[in-house]
Amino acid sequence: MSSRRAKITALGTYVPPRILTNQDLEKMVDTTNEWILERTGIRERHLVDKGVAASDLAVEAVRNLVKSHPMDLQEIDLIVVGTVTPDMMYPSTACLVQHKLGIHRTWGFDVSAGCSGFLYSLNTAAEFIESGRYKKVLAIGADVNSSMTDFTDRAVCIIFGDGAGAVLLEPAEEGEDYGIIDIEAQIEGVGGQSLYMPGGGSLHPASHETVDQKMHYIHQDGQQVFKYAVKKMSEMTERVLQKNGLTGKDVDCFIAHQANKRIILATAERLKMPLEKVVINIERYGNTTAGTIPLAMQTAVDEGKLKKGNLVLLAAVGAGFTSGATLLRWAF
Repeated sequence: MSSRRAKITALGTYVPPRILTNQDLEKMVDTTNEWILERTGIRERHLVDKGVAASDLAVEAVRNLVKSHPMDLQEIDLIVVGTVTPDMMYPSTACLVQHKLGIHRTWGFDVSAGCSGFLYSLNTAAEFIESGRYKKVLAIGADVNSSMTDFTDRAVCIIFGDGAGAVLLEPAEEGEDYGIIDIEAQIEGVGGQSLYMPGGGSLHPASHETVDQKMHYIHQDGQQVFKYAVKKMSEMTERVLQKNGLTGKDVDCFIAHQANKRIILATAERLKMPLEKVVINIERYGNTTAGTIPLAMQTAVDEGKLKKGNLVLLAAVGAGFTSGATLLRWAF
């Protein structure tokens, strides 16, 4: 085994067909289309139908990956799934994805990092490639946020949507410039009470009381999360660029977690990055948690903002608090 660079060689995404618009939300809670757009940048979000789980979205994302990049899934060595809405507490979503795809000789696990879930899964998957032990690893971000959203809570229900994305990582060829260049990541548990779902775990197992108190829904201190995200996303992106002797002007494409349009624009402004290099698709999908970065990758490819050889900067901030930034060169 020898150290080597991991590169992304394929991408697939999926969102459920059902759409919930801001106009729909106006009929459900005390809000307006204009208020939602101004505060978040969101016009609509996709929601699953009853009985559709995170593993189902993940599987469809992988199937779309294979459509665009034909391959034998039996060659997959490892599956890493970022999610905070697993189908159930156990088995892991990775196990369910493996079974539904019929991959016979692989292993995998879930990563729980809130909205940083895909970024952490990507970084973890890259480490296994870089170790020299594995040749093909799937990194997936999939969340069904509607399953834990209180649609009478106007501060939360306007934000979240459902979606998934998957990438295939493989080793770069010797001398190739493509792949993961560097990462920065950090957790700060002090933010635990700012964005969380209190019910359902070992501290507050499901009971009549936890259901009555709506403890199985997302609880969020929106102002605190916003302030932290603006500060931390800028900090993490600057840190990874400075480590590599770069500035925002050197980046060809900036793909951030799509939590709030104002957070993304504030980070881009601090990095002195032209808006044509910034990918924003929150208008169509809302915050899909671990799904946002791969969905934004697909948008960037479709819009011609992401091309082979581009220097790409990824960034996310999530519940925990979790945060991270990844620098890579796009391989296809």
